Amino acid sequence: MKVDPYLIDTLMRDLVAHSRSPAAFLVYLQLYRQTHGAGRESVAISHTVLAGLIGISKRSVQIAVAHLAGRRLIRQRKGRPTAVPVYTVLTPWIRKENPRA
Repeated sequence: MKVDPYLIDTLMRDLVAHSRSPAAFLVYLQLYRQTHGAGRESVAISHTVLAGLIGISKRSVQIAVAHLAGRRLIRQRKGRPTAVPVYTVLTPWIRKENPRA
């Protein structure tokens, strides 16, 4: 998987040092791998599965997801309260080209 240098050079430092949330960086990186790394727009994955893939607690995943959603780095959708969340990983640092330019 090709990783955007911004993830390591800037986002990691921001989430780990500034926000004091290394779990948020790990969750973001795993979701990025499951979406951008796999050529998909979104992924349906439970907190339990994410926790197992990363090696952290389910509660840490829940806190990290809330933090990432609050920072607008991910979007989370659920069909109903008990459904598996569907995540879209956002990359706000990448500017979309203006087709009118």
